[in-house]
Amino acid sequence: MSSSIVLTGAGRGIGAALAREYAAEGAAMLLIGRDAGRLEEVAADCRAKGATVETASVDVVDSDALAASILAFDAAHPVDVVIANAGVSGGLEPGRRAETFATAQRQLRINLEGMVATVTPLIEPMRARKRGRIAVMSSLAALQPVGDTPAYSASKAGVLAWGEALGDFLAPEGISVSVICPGFVTSDMSQRYLGPKPWEMSAEAAAKLIRRKIERGAPVIAFPWQIVAAIRAGRALPRFVRRMFLARVPVEIAPDAKG
Repeated sequence: MSSSIVLTGAGRGIGAALAREYAAEGAAMLLIGRDAGRLEEVAADCRAKGATVETASVDVVDSDALAASILAFDAAHPVDVVIANAGVSGGLEPGRRAETFATAQRQLRINLEGMVATVTPLIEPMRARKRGRIAVMSSLAALQPVGDTPAYSASKAGVLAWGEALGDFLAPEGISVSVICPGFVTSDMSQRYLGPKPWEMSAEAAAKLIRRKIERGAPVIAFPWQIVAAIRAGRALPRFVRRMFLARVPVEIAPDAKG
């Protein structure tokens, strides 16, 4: 079945795997990312599978340019699926000093504001068509915030709240909203996480799982189940007990070379 898909953060990691997962004969795709070279590599793979692919080297914080690219694509290929996947991570400064305002602001702008900027242009067109699937990339850190990554946790919790609220608003109109909350998935981002990564999943396996759940209209797509179950059990414990457990696994994030 033919479909029209918009995907941000498509040049690497989960985004690139999702692009290749959705690529098929008859599919029309708009792949968005900051690295034009990486985008073209992914686009070439998708075209080899029969998809019609456009790319846009746009930063999701540039909301005007982002909306222009998305709306132009929607006019030619009415969008069935939009996946707001672009994101960055960050944590404490060296010596376990608090993260700077600039570091926190960057994560909030890209992870939360960039997600809203991606989805918003398509809400009214989808409402007019009475169909569509929206997926936004959150994290398990939204379900259990991490003291060593406060801005990242806050940005992803914001994605979860916004996505769930939007889902309630759009459900009567036949439009589903799925909030994706992955654990560790092999990617450039996860490589910067310096520590154990229990139940890490390949980007390809994650993409298959995510697509299957989006097509079912799942409101929340949280995985792996082992960590999700541990988080749910932990939420029943007193805050000081959870704090003791979390303190045993300090988080260190290597600097993002891409800035």
